[in-house]
Amino acid sequence: MSTVSFLNIGMHGYINPTLPVVAELARRGHTLTYHTYPSFAAEIEAAGAQVHLYTEGYIPLPDPPIPLALLEELARTSLQLMPGVLSDLRDIGPDLIVHGAACPWGAVAARELGVPAVATFTTFAFNRQVESPTGVSQGLVAAALSHPRIAWRYARARIALSRRYQTGSLPLVDLLNAEAKLNLVFTSGAFQPGTEAFDQSYEFVGASVGSRPSDPAFDAFKLKDPVLYASLGTVFDAGPALLRTFAIALAPLGGTVVISTGHTQPEELGTLPSNVLAVQSVPQLRVLDRAALFVTHGGMNSVNEAMRAGVPTLVVPQGADQPLVARRVVELGAGLSIRTDEATLETVNATAWRLLNEPSFRASAAIQRTAQERAGGARRAADVIERYAQDISGGAASGRKRGP
Repeated sequence: MSTVSFLNIGMHGYINPTLPVVAELARRGHTLTYHTYPSFAAEIEAAGAQVHLYTEGYIPLPDPPIPLALLEELARTSLQLMPGVLSDLRDIGPDLIVHGAACPWGAVAARELGVPAVATFTTFAFNRQVESPTGVSQGLVAAALSHPRIAWRYARARIALSRRYQTGSLPLVDLLNAEAKLNLVFTSGAFQPGTEAFDQSYEFVGASVGSRPSDPAFDAFKLKDPVLYASLGTVFDAGPALLRTFAIALAPLGGTVVISTGHTQPEELGTLPSNVLAVQSVPQLRVLDRAALFVTHGGMNSVNEAMRAGVPTLVVPQGADQPLVARRVVELGAGLSIRTDEATLETVNATAWRLLNEPSFRASAAIQRTAQERAGGARRAADVIERYAQDISGGAASGRKRGP
């Protein structure tokens, strides 16, 4: 059995897909540790890993995560966390380090300690053919010119990181894509654009979904078909006006319309049609299993879960990688996309009607469901990690072959 140390940034979108993998590896008898912040400790412990808190406490990432500011924060955070992380890992003595691709201090720590590493991608994988939203681009250069202080702070922190530690192949700019010799991408090869452009170090393992705490107050069996579900995420604030628009526009089309309001209190939406259920959070996987339509901001995890359930999707991207995810959904015929400023009652109603009544959308979503199932999810990810660890210990890492 191996000792595997996980490191990640403090965002649910990056941590949640790793928890089923942690649980599967723990079930197989491996020793797991996970560096995290206090707000994530309980769920990580429940998955089966020993928690190690970052010594500097919680360092917030920019919200919303504007690319230039996010890169600057990651570089500074890496400098602050590295001493404590290295000290902890020397005591743990892991056989393998699994770090988020957006966790540069995990990548640097692995290289500094000479420990084999695995990177996890909870968004798309990126390369020259599939451009990263945080890679060098005209937009990023323009942002640097518009915000010279942020750009200067990034450059200073990035240079200091290289001088103090063995940064190796860590990207000079695109710190959200710190790849390793093995890279696990939590989507299917069918949903990933340009899959053929990636070498065998990339394994597309599909949506990583595990058990989640049940909510006894929410009875999915009482929902009336067709179930229409809208959740616009928590990182970007959709606001009560937008949520109310979706509730009223979807109500004539659904048996039950479920609106997950996130940070917004349900009463802020005002009086709603009788078939609308507005609550702050719902057991998403259970609702998606019942849903005929999913309205989402386009977060990668949510869209992966919709594809896994075979549900046609209306994507309303608000920032970060969400426009890329929305574009891919539309390309594959599994849904449609509208901008936030297009989200009028008439447009939402008409777009949702198409998704519910044109058979091609459900057929395309079913194709994606099959692709996600075949990718294997958390069990496949655990298999790949175990095989990689065995290859390394046996000196055969170079002979590793990509799975199905």
